Amino acid sequence: MQRDLWFDDFAVGQNFTTAGCTLSEAQILEFGWAHDPQPFHIDLEAARLGPFGGVIASGFQTLLVAFRLVYQERIINAASLGSPGLDELRWLRPVRPGDTLSVTGEVVAVRPSASKPDRGLVTAAYTVTAQDGGAVMTFRAMHLLRRRPVPPQASVEIGTRSGS
Repeated sequence: MQRDLWFDDFAVGQNFTTAGCTLSEAQILEFGWAHDPQPFHIDLEAARLGPFGGVIASGFQTLLVAFRLVYQERIINAASLGSPGLDELRWLRPVRPGDTLSVTGEVVAVRPSASKPDRGLVTAAYTVTAQDGGAVMTFRAMHLLRRRPVPPQASVEIGTRSGS
């Protein structure tokens, strides 16, 4: 996959896959305590007795790891103007300590801005998978991206010659 893409480089059907990231128990507990302090994210004993049979990562942590993995691939970095939002976010199965997550993305829509010709909107459908290939999360993200800059025209100097 090419790196540092601009809006103009995207086409419907284009795919990419990221490298992986392994979540440790310590990372899951730390994130849980800081951002999602439900017992199955922060308390090993309560998690063992709870609905998941052990500690699991917050879905929000999974989402943030997925974003980091996409960003580390330098797919949207050069042109990103942020995002107007996510759609269809689904947590399909728990992420546990030791799981290695990776992300695949497929471009599902490319739309130039009608009001701002320097940008456009790319929508990608993402699937986050664990090391066994099973999907743990899916979502669609809208990426507001700059168009590729037009190189400046070479200037031509017009001079005068003196006849003397």
